[in-house]
Formats: sequence, C-alpha cells, structure tokens
Amino acid sequence: MPSLKKEIRYTKTSFSQILYGIILVGLVISGLVFAIFLRTAGFNGTIISFSGITIEILGIILSYLLLRRYVIPRDEGSNKPIQKEK
Repeated sequence: MPSLKKEIRYTKTSFSQILYGIILVGLVISGLVFAIFLRTAGFNGTIISFSGITIEILGIILSYLLLRRYVIPRDEGSNKPIQKEK
C-alpha cells in the first residue's frame, strides 16, 4: 500500500509533464487525422496535402514552443571542472 501512495504522489507531481506529452502526441498526429477527415468528406488530394502539411508545420512550431526550455543550452559556468586549491 505505501508504494501505491508513492506512485499516486509521483503522478500528481508530474501531471504537467504528462499533459505536455498528451499535447505533443496530439500535435504529431493532427495532420494525419485532419487528412483522413478531409478524405472521408470527399475533398481532392491537393487540398488534403496542403492542409495536412500546413497543420504539421504548425504542430512542429507549437512543439518547439512547448519544448523550448529543454532546448535552451545551460550556462557554461556550470560545466567547469573543479580545481584544487594549492
């Protein structure tokens, strides 16, 4: 039972990261889902291709904006080796 409480607490603390993951998966498959929807609605291939590519580009931009904090490099000062004093 204590391990179940620990897992629930971990899930609560990482809820924002789980939400980011769900949003990213949605952005990745959004162009495909929209293209399938347009195909079933009877649109031609040119409109399907253009709209699918446009939505995928918007998804890539939004994914970058969501993950920007992971892409920004850290300060180089934190990677300096420790020097011994004489």
